[in-house]
Amino acid sequence: MPTAGESGAATSRAAPAALVTLGALQVRPRGSKVGYSRAQFGQAWSDDVSVAGGHNGCDTRNDMLRRDLTSVGIEAGTNGCVVLTGTLLDPYTAQSISFVRGMKTAEEVQIDHVVALSDAWQSGAAALTAEERQNLANDPLNLQATSGKVNDAKGDGDAATWLPPNSGYRCTYVTRQIDVKARYGLWVKPAEHDAMARVLGRCGTAPAVRSSARAAATPAAATPVVPTATDPAPVIQPQTRAYFRNCAAARAAGAAPLYRGQPGYRPQMDGDHDGIACEARH
Repeated sequence: MPTAGESGAATSRAAPAALVTLGALQVRPRGSKVGYSRAQFGQAWSDDVSVAGGHNGCDTRNDMLRRDLTSVGIEAGTNGCVVLTGTLLDPYTAQSISFVRGMKTAEEVQIDHVVALSDAWQSGAAALTAEERQNLANDPLNLQATSGKVNDAKGDGDAATWLPPNSGYRCTYVTRQIDVKARYGLWVKPAEHDAMARVLGRCGTAPAVRSSARAAATPAAATPVVPTATDPAPVIQPQTRAYFRNCAAARAAGAAPLYRGQPGYRPQMDGDHDGIACEARH
């Protein structure tokens, strides 16, 4: 994917290719949502994936914050991983949003799944392997930092029911959805297909702000800052019961780190009270 700052002309050139890819996708009715849960896509923000940024020692959420934010401040002692502050030029809204890691502030910037996981499940992901679904949930191509309010408003909508308020980004957004669905063998619903085609058909008419979807690689160097607040990971509703006596047991089971709301998380295991228990320290 092109990086931030590319012109509408680049979007216009990419639109014909996206239309070709769209034409190659299966068009099928929406599948059943039976069996869907967030847990079907693996541990949230797992680094144990084979997509770009996997096994780099940082969780996917922080990978995406480092990729999409500017003027990033990194927590000292985390090997360049944990983002404490930064500024997002939100491609979905074209607004500038300050990010501060903390209980009352961090949710102002969230990480959107460009193809929502529920939509993916109903478009063929139910037939993928567990490893493929975890890759899909952590693939930088399918992730974008955006306004928390806008992410909440989107929900699990597809292109037929939700598009970014910033019309200049819609060509890129739809192109990314098409690329994700092609990469993972997912289909599009009839109304979704038609909405995507309409957006791409208008791609040469207005400049588009493009967001970076480059690979999240080894953490970039940044100036460490002293933390003044901590940021809980996104709350995930538990799907199963789990209990770990301590962090050593959680790590031995391959479950660490544990996020607030996940099975097995307990405040007693979260020494710094940041909503992440048993996280690796570098």
